[in-house]
Amino acid sequence: MRTHTVRALVTLCAAVALAGAMGTSSAAPPAARAVKQQPARTVIVDCFWNPNVRPADFILACGDGNSRLSSLEWSHWGLNSATAKGFNLVNDCKPYCAAGKFHSYAVVVRLDHPQPWKKHPQVQRYTQMSLVYTANRPDGFERTVTYPLWN
Repeated sequence: MRTHTVRALVTLCAAVALAGAMGTSSAAPPAARAVKQQPARTVIVDCFWNPNVRPADFILACGDGNSRLSSLEWSHWGLNSATAKGFNLVNDCKPYCAAGKFHSYAVVVRLDHPQPWKKHPQVQRYTQMSLVYTANRPDGFERTVTYPLWN
């Protein structure tokens, strides 16, 4: 029964993400339209294909939400890089993800390698995120972890 619930939740999240990606430009949220007016700003694209500048929170595991950044405080947001301090909330998935507990790990976040965004080629978006764990870190994680960001 729990497996069915987890599958239903993952399917729902995927459907919401797909619906967001398929929306028309007239249905785009105000933040997305604002980016078109300010092409000189580099953005980070979230799970729902929305451009963001200096987000306070950011989901890393779009499919299940088992890893996310929170309480981000940006010290720098430039055309080529951005830096913040915050927390990576990671589900230990013990004994399985739906019953797991979230643990908070202090991180320094760095965004870089800007490239044109396929959805809006006139907009630059960061393509890489590095997390540096400043104290404890999740089991099996290196001190620095680098992720490609979606396009």
